[in-house]
Amino acid sequence: MDRLMDIPSSAELKRVVVVGGGFAGLNFCKRLKDERFQIVLLDKTNHHNFQPLLYQVATAGVEPSSISFPFRSLFAGRKNFHIRMCEVLETDAETQEVKTSIGRLHYDYLVIATGCDTNYFGNKALEENTMALKTTAEALYNRNHILESFERAVDTDDMQEREKLLTFVVVGGGATGVELAGALAEMRRFVLRKDYPDLDVDKMRIILVDGKDRLLYSFKPKSSREAEEYLRYRGVELKQKTRVLGYENEVLRLSNEEIPTANVFWTAGVIANSMGGFSSDMYGHGNRLIVDEFNRVGGYKNVFALGDTALMKQKDWPDGHPQVAQPAMQQADNCADNILAMENGEALKPFKYHDRGSMATIGRNHAVVETKGLVFGGFLGWLVWLVIHLMNIVGFKNRLLIFIDWVWSYFTHNSNLRIVVRPLIKGDRLYRLMKAQEQIREQKHKKTDNS
Repeated sequence: MDRLMDIPSSAELKRVVVVGGGFAGLNFCKRLKDERFQIVLLDKTNHHNFQPLLYQVATAGVEPSSISFPFRSLFAGRKNFHIRMCEVLETDAETQEVKTSIGRLHYDYLVIATGCDTNYFGNKALEENTMALKTTAEALYNRNHILESFERAVDTDDMQEREKLLTFVVVGGGATGVELAGALAEMRRFVLRKDYPDLDVDKMRIILVDGKDRLLYSFKPKSSREAEEYLRYRGVELKQKTRVLGYENEVLRLSNEEIPTANVFWTAGVIANSMGGFSSDMYGHGNRLIVDEFNRVGGYKNVFALGDTALMKQKDWPDGHPQVAQPAMQQADNCADNILAMENGEALKPFKYHDRGSMATIGRNHAVVETKGLVFGGFLGWLVWLVIHLMNIVGFKNRLLIFIDWVWSYFTHNSNLRIVVRPLIKGDRLYRLMKAQEQIREQKHKKTDNS
């Protein structure tokens, strides 16, 4: 699409285009409040999602809306702040324009915070047949799938089919995989027995597959051991130093065996989301854009990359910073301050990452925490995990809703969120209405392009 995006321009304002509303993009926008700037936030969705709790949406622990925050609500009332829901296709750093699915847009500063996506390492079968956990939509799909597997298991009298439906495999032993496996174990312990009395709880298998010799490999060995011991205690089968070869026809092929299963969750790696307009030598490992100590890309003074999509090699971080929220948020703050400094003619401040620790919850009343030289777990770790995550949720209302969900589930072992919300089916009235609205929008865009 070659039309200009309908964003008011002003010679008095420097336009900052921010691509992506994840932790980096969102925090950058919140930090840069100087009225000399016009900020345009571009994202494929209209909301920010709190990724650390997506696994709880997938296992019916919290409502999707409790961890999803509309951009327009967050920035309501901000002067010279614009939001557009679109896909950014490429950038031209020479003309200082981005090309999107709804038109072109000029920028004075470009901030790329496109985050990362699930990495299937080129295996199309895994990409097409396994379930990922990076977006609210994927988490909700996973919730539907888990609950539908339970419902189908109740309905079938084929024992082999029931065994496949009640076998849940999580691939990837990082924080997301460990937390998801722990949450599934809690569902087996508290939900399956009560909601599905016709099913034999002991028939539900939860298997965690990982290629390394210990879980939570980025954590200290003590935390890894504690996580492994607790998961085994809750009946999770651990298959370590094991590779996944493929998944077809509801059979997961591992390097040493095959597992019939209808439920495979892929959390085994991420790859940065790329954007057209940059040469291949500007990318490093993991498809991340190589940046200098100020997060600038490729020698351009006004193009920055932040968070998961940025590769900044430093003495303490020779392979780049971890692709988690902490460095993304810290880079966002530093970048916003540096852009303001550029306008003021001041020196830029190089980025320095302050690692505040890591944590992962393994199940009810249990988590592992590493912070400032301290390593602890159990119930205390779980309480710390709860407090830290509540503090980082955007908005008081959402914090309150999640807190209520957690307290209710803790004391009742119950949740009202175990509902299956099916996607629109072709031929339904709502589906036809949605397609008609899409056609109207496309016709309007075509008329605009031809005028």
